[in-house]
Parts: sequence; structure tokens; C-alpha cells
Amino acid sequence: MSKQHFYEISVQWTGNTGTGTSGYRQFERSHTISAAQKSPLLASSDPAFRGDPTRYNPEDLLVASLASCHMLWYLHLCAEAGVVVVDYADKATGIMEETPTGGGHFCEVTLYPLVTVLSDSMLEKALALHDKAHELCFIANSVNFPVYCHPVVQPLATPQA
Repeated sequence: MSKQHFYEISVQWTGNTGTGTSGYRQFERSHTISAAQKSPLLASSDPAFRGDPTRYNPEDLLVASLASCHMLWYLHLCAEAGVVVVDYADKATGIMEETPTGGGHFCEVTLYPLVTVLSDSMLEKALALHDKAHELCFIANSVNFPVYCHPVVQPLATPQA
């Protein structure tokens, strides 16, 4: 039997400016996302859809979920394989396309991990582990669009004498 995991998230709309949804332009898209024992996350819709550009939107969070899941699997696999990662950063991008009916869908997400490993001897294995991380990523396995990964792996710079 497979193991199941349950996640519970609360979303509270905070954008009632006094007249509720009396008109499309009469309310804010602001809301708070929270979960037990976690700090709340301030969110809104994308600015293109009347959202607050200073808050995360669902599209940001989807791209972040893919990047985060990949990173966590990757670090796990590196630890098991004896690859010492000393730094990891990703500037992931996503492309969403609106449809003529007003809906939309993601076309793709691309991850650009920049990984620093302890030594040159770890470079080849470190690069290869990205494929395995992608294969195991729960979120990438759950979406219906391609998730690409273009990693760069570099050794820790040694100080010049």
C-alpha cells in the first residue's frame, strides 16, 4: 500500500473594500494563505488581473513549488551520493498563456539552478543528479506541462595565493 500525505491550507480573502464584490473593480484580490504553525503568506492575483504586485500570486507559487521541490530532492540526492553542495540558487521562470475564453494554462516552467559544490571531483555526479531529482519531484510529476531544467554546477572557488 502506498503512503499518503495530507496537506491543509487556509485561504482568507482580505480584499473587501466595503462593498464586497458589488463590481469587478470594487474589490481587491488580496488574500492570506496560512497553515498551522507557519507564518502567513500575503497573496493576491497577478497584476494583469487587478492584483497587488507586492504580493505573491498563484502563478508565482506554482513556479516556486516546482523550483523548491526540485531543489529539495536534489540536495537529498547529493547528500546520499557524497556530493557536498555548499550553495544552491535558482531563478526559475514560467510561461502562462491566456485562452480566448478567459481562462489559461501554463505552457512550461524552466529551472535554472546554479549549484556550487565543494570540489571539481564532484562536478560530473552533481550535474547528473539533476535528472534524478526531476524524475522524483512530486510537483513536476503532478503538472500537465513540461518542466525543463538547465543546471550549472561549479566548484567552490579557492582563494588565489
